[in-house]
Amino acid sequence: MNCYDCNARDRSTSAVAICNSCGAGVCGEHACSRPRQLHRCAGTGVSALPIAARRILCPTCNTAEHRS
Repeated sequence: MNCYDCNARDRSTSAVAICNSCGAGVCGEHACSRPRQLHRCAGTGVSALPIAARRILCPTCNTAEHRS
C-alpha cells in the first residue's frame, strides 16, 4: 500500500501505517501520532488506564480532530 498524501503529489511512497479515522495509508512523513486515553470499568465507575495508547492519523484527520 502507498501513502495517500504522497500519491496526491505524484510520489510513490510506501505506507507505514493506516489512519485510524479514515483508513488512508500514510508514510512516516505524513503519519501523525496522538495519544488516546483508554478507560475500563472499575467498581461503580470508570477508571483511566495509566498509559495512553497510540493513535495514528493522516494530516487531514489530524487537522479536523485537533483544530484549536
